[in-house]
Amino acid sequence: MAELKPRSLPEPTPETQHFWDGTRAGEIRLQRCRDCGAIYFPPRPFCPECGSRDVEVFVASGRGSLLSYVINHRPHPSFDGPYAIAVVKLDEGPTLLSNIVDCPQTPEALVLDMPLEVVFAEQNETITLPLFRPANGGAS
Repeated sequence: MAELKPRSLPEPTPETQHFWDGTRAGEIRLQRCRDCGAIYFPPRPFCPECGSRDVEVFVASGRGSLLSYVINHRPHPSFDGPYAIAVVKLDEGPTLLSNIVDCPQTPEALVLDMPLEVVFAEQNETITLPLFRPANGGAS
């Protein structure tokens, strides 16, 4: 495994612990309202659509598409070279802010709506980050 560079990491809360437990297990865990069916992220104890507290956690597919991105070219101690900060639209509907990996960090390679799949990057014993790469090794 490559040496990890220092990175700002999230602090799990009681509301987000299921998500971080999931990423550590190699899963993206989302929430769904049992009353209206809304699927949402980020985690919270109530449905953002109808306000119901009758919500459940489920394992998402780990697939999505590139909704938007910006390529950062400014030096940062946690990243080598330019890196993409991306908004990924999961197949289940919610969006996540993440990084795109395993492909050139260029506008030619980062095509909007391209299919993506999750990969997990362990940061420490508590936090494993969900990152995304082109699905099928970048094949369109």
